[in-house]
Amino acid sequence: MNRNEQLYTALRERVLLLDGAMGSMIQRYKLQEEDFRGDILKNHAHPMQGNNDILVLTRPDVIEAIHRQYLEAGSDIIETNTFNATSISQADYHCEHLVYDINYRGALLARKVADEMSTPDRVRFVAGALGPTNKTASLSPDVNQPAFRAVSFDDLRNCYREQVKGLLDGGVDILLVETIFDTLNAKAALVAINEELKSRGIAKFPLMVSATVADKSGRTLSGQTIEAFLNSVSHIDLLSVGLNCSFGATDLRTYIEEMGEKSPFFISAYPNAGLPNQFGEYDETPEEMTRQIREYLSGGLVNILGGCCGTTPDHIRAFAKIIHEAKIHHPRPLDHTTRLSGLEPFTFTPEINFVNVGERTNVAGSKKFARLIKEEKYEEALSVARDMVEGGAQIIDVNMDDAMLDAKKEMVTFLNMMASDPEISRLPVMIDSSKWEVLEAGLKCVQGKAIVNSISLKEGEEEFIAHAQKIKQYGAAVVVMAFDEKGQADNLERRKEICSRAYKLLTETVQFPAEDIIFDPNILAIATGIEEHNNYGVDFIKSVKWIKENLPYTRVSGGVSNLSFSFRGNDVVREAMHSVFLYYAIKEGMDMGIVNPGMLQIYDEIPKDLLELVEDVVLNRRPDATERLIEFAEKIKDQKLAGKDDDKLKWRELPLQERLNHSLVKGIADFLEEDLAEARTKYPFSLDIIEGPLMDGMNIVGDLFGAGKMFLPQVVKTARVMKKAVAYLQPFIEAEKAASGNTSTSAGKIIMATVKGDVHDIGKNIVGVILACNNYEIIDLGVMVPCDKILDAAIEHNADIIGLSGLITPSLEEMVHVAKEMQRRGMSMPLMIGGATTSKIHTAVKIEPNYAHPVVYVKDASKSVQVVSALLSKDKETFIAETRAEYEALREQNNRKTNIRLVSLAEARQKKFQIDWNQVDFDLPEFAGVHTLTDYPIAEIRKYIDWRFFFHAWRLQGNFDGVDKVTDEASKKVWLEGYEEGDERIKALEALNVYRDAQQMLDRIISDKMLQANAVFGIFPANSVDDDDIEVYEDESRTKVLTRFCHIREQQEKAGKTNYFCLSDFVAPKSSGKFDHIGGFAVTTGIGIEKWIEKFEKDHDDYKSILLKAVADRLAEAFAELLHHRVRTQFWGYAANESLSMDEIVRERYQGIRPALGYPACPDHSEKRKLFDLMKVEEKSGITLTEHFSMYPTAAVSGIYLAHPEAVYFGVGKIGADQVEDLARRKGVSPEETEKWIPLNLAYK
Repeated sequence: MNRNEQLYTALRERVLLLDGAMGSMIQRYKLQEEDFRGDILKNHAHPMQGNNDILVLTRPDVIEAIHRQYLEAGSDIIETNTFNATSISQADYHCEHLVYDINYRGALLARKVADEMSTPDRVRFVAGALGPTNKTASLSPDVNQPAFRAVSFDDLRNCYREQVKGLLDGGVDILLVETIFDTLNAKAALVAINEELKSRGIAKFPLMVSATVADKSGRTLSGQTIEAFLNSVSHIDLLSVGLNCSFGATDLRTYIEEMGEKSPFFISAYPNAGLPNQFGEYDETPEEMTRQIREYLSGGLVNILGGCCGTTPDHIRAFAKIIHEAKIHHPRPLDHTTRLSGLEPFTFTPEINFVNVGERTNVAGSKKFARLIKEEKYEEALSVARDMVEGGAQIIDVNMDDAMLDAKKEMVTFLNMMASDPEISRLPVMIDSSKWEVLEAGLKCVQGKAIVNSISLKEGEEEFIAHAQKIKQYGAAVVVMAFDEKGQADNLERRKEICSRAYKLLTETVQFPAEDIIFDPNILAIATGIEEHNNYGVDFIKSVKWIKENLPYTRVSGGVSNLSFSFRGNDVVREAMHSVFLYYAIKEGMDMGIVNPGMLQIYDEIPKDLLELVEDVVLNRRPDATERLIEFAEKIKDQKLAGKDDDKLKWRELPLQERLNHSLVKGIADFLEEDLAEARTKYPFSLDIIEGPLMDGMNIVGDLFGAGKMFLPQVVKTARVMKKAVAYLQPFIEAEKAASGNTSTSAGKIIMATVKGDVHDIGKNIVGVILACNNYEIIDLGVMVPCDKILDAAIEHNADIIGLSGLITPSLEEMVHVAKEMQRRGMSMPLMIGGATTSKIHTAVKIEPNYAHPVVYVKDASKSVQVVSALLSKDKETFIAETRAEYEALREQNNRKTNIRLVSLAEARQKKFQIDWNQVDFDLPEFAGVHTLTDYPIAEIRKYIDWRFFFHAWRLQGNFDGVDKVTDEASKKVWLEGYEEGDERIKALEALNVYRDAQQMLDRIISDKMLQANAVFGIFPANSVDDDDIEVYEDESRTKVLTRFCHIREQQEKAGKTNYFCLSDFVAPKSSGKFDHIGGFAVTTGIGIEKWIEKFEKDHDDYKSILLKAVADRLAEAFAELLHHRVRTQFWGYAANESLSMDEIVRERYQGIRPALGYPACPDHSEKRKLFDLMKVEEKSGITLTEHFSMYPTAAVSGIYLAHPEAVYFGVGKIGADQVEDLARRKGVSPEETEKWIPLNLAYK
């Protein structure tokens, strides 16, 4: 096994220790000027003290001794003393002539000591250190000359190449590009390394990359975020990526964690020994630092760990003592997602429907931009790019190809100028030119991951391959034009021929990542009057479909304005043509396009007559399509597209108060600003508008809601309008408040939070919306909120009430903890409890006794205003006393009930459900092992939705069967007549409305790719053991146990009960000799939801936010149902002949069950961890588990599959202390820990 193999093997098995600081150790030797000079620089004309790298030549004994001390302390890897050994850095000491020798001797020194300290069981490795130099390629040192650079890419590449030669000749095992503050410098180093390795015929060599963040924003000095940096350097097959320097271990941890989550490489971290004190010294002791480092190890954050500034062999020795505790970090699996970056990352996620490439910074496409460049008015030219960013461009295309310009010079100048503007440079750049020298010059200016536009086979394969190899080396994506030696592709077959040939050359010869290939199959002008051109649009759209089906992972782009070239000057027609073309091209998979967003019309708003004519042209549906469109274009020349008149606006003629009431009750925000502006002329203060007409409208809503004549979806729509009204009035209120000195803003201040470990928030959000509508100020801390954060926020904001929410059972224990902490801190504000698993009895028995002040359970949103009002009213003492009396009575009642009759665990096992396993036919799975389904079509999942639970989420109780059959007014009338006139019919009507809204949301989820559906499932050999557990085996030999699910058996005695169920009863016992199987699954339909929730909430649209979450939850359950169906009939195949209707499937009329872990049949949520580890769910699906085993995203379901025909669902109910102790023994934890996860199942106090 060579050293490379030994290194990779070691990293897969354990965390490796790097060394600590070299500079800190050199300082201990108190070296003088003569030590730095030695004999070779005795007569050197410049001072040498501080040039630490030169010591490998002048005092090699010191450097060797330091290396040895780190190896003796436990380091697996030592770094060469060559951090500043480049000609650029050594120029400060006029020692450029010694650069090769420094690197060569530095490597030899480290190699010698590492070899001496290596043993057959433990090899020590040498990393050649390449520092960042003392110059930056991305930033100007002169604020007055933003395009100026003190160092060029080629300068850096050349100096790094010299350094790399010395390090490789000296025998290093690893090359480490470290302390990266400018990614462009690092890219130059990586290019130099690649070129030197290639010249030596070395195909693969271990490369480590380590950045440093400049401040708590988590950005490098040159401005990139962690993820943007990763996207910029991930084109290289790195050994590891990581962070060093910057901060101490505590502050660096957040960024290391982010890097680990987003990187496909091993992770390294070597933080400083804390932060420098007032003397610039680092004084965090090894013991202090080790306490923090332990979290890195136990959390599985790193693969390589060391120390930077201020650390010593004592620190490394302390790390070595705890390294055995380490949980190895497992890199994110490589995928085929297109990832770009500027200062910020840009990732082609499924929810991004289409990427707009801004085209105005193109001298050929914008006369204004061309003029500004020719006049060298670069600051003004930047405003063109800035306008595109503000207009929604996601990538900036820059093109300087003009006969009157030096395109190479102008490209470099403008890209450097762009880098000086953080708002522009946060986006990726598309470097656009027909000249290779311009493209390459541009690549040397950008630190992010850019796109090259473009290359083609026009000059043959040799040049095409050479250019592609260079682009890959610079770490860019590439646009490939459908152009070859024969010319431009202008029909479908030619497009297929060229694109498939290019794809094969790029992926097989160049090894270019397919996800970084962007095909441009040529958008050509249509409706030109030339018959051959009529099918150009159709052929392009068909070619998009063919590329997506046959050239995996690639992207498709095009210049959209080319299409409508024949109609120059008629923007009405051009806008419609672009929109229609994109509508059909995007449906087939077009990912991006160079397009002016201002030249697009909304497809649905194109007048029907124009739409038909344009579609005839774009889709070439009739021979006279061009003539008909030209005729229409002449008629509407110089007109603008007009929208429809709204014929439903008679209510706008009502008086102001009635108009505001109508807006609130109907949830219409279109005319708010107009009406509120009028209201401000009629009321002396803006707050009067809220307290007067708006609250009058809200009172109407409240009365209707309280009377059951208005339902939650309508209330949330009303809330959206109210929030927008308040947002409009807020600046005026603040100004008036400041002028008058009035500080009263709300009826009360309420802190709301979903407790630590729980990620569910729909119910909390609904309560918050309703309370906010009633003039309470809501401070929503979000989900997974730690106790201290909740209580600190309550004190900081001087809150009147704290409201806690939770959905999973472990949240109940966290609520108890919060109550105890409130008592410990001496707090006195009321505590409200709510959420799906909470109850009045649990609040009374478990929570209220721990807090001496009011604790109140709130059943649902409709009761929240009543409870809050009572808690803050003048008569609150009466309400509090009544609540306490009620809870005391509940506790007494519970005490009388605690003698629930249980059978012993032994008896329950004796009376378990019996199956004659000799009579069972066992079906071997068709597809055993773990499988992943990524980005599953939501259109398919949609068919499996059980809408009953959707209505429950909106508090609409009742049977609304047939709602999906209501398609028009006639069927609506018939359906509603099935409900009793009055409240029942009103409720049914609201159910219909929210169902229709859900259908529209589903349509949008699918069309806009808002959500991604992922699944992991597995089928495994398994048997039940020890009565209640299920062992899962690696293979059919059943010799290696992968995991053991510990289940719970019923014990609660009930009349006529003959069996006490446990899920293990439905799996053949190991003792039977039968080879049974079980399955596991985890599905989510919530990937990508955060972006949309944030958008809706930013727009004050709580209704859509809650609707999206509710629909996503239903999709997750539907996905679980769909996957179960496929497992039964296909993957496992035990019910291959199943023939059930969708209604029968949704109502679970099939063989087998899929109990969810943490719910009635297996109430212990902690068992999820075993399932997730068994199938590597977190790595494969994007679903994560919180510390309380709640799944995130919340739209997720997980559980196990049991196939036996007699398997049934049941609820464990209450169990005794004998089973808790037995369960704790089987799980290897304490009884107290076991009780924590199943509090609702305990039959004892």
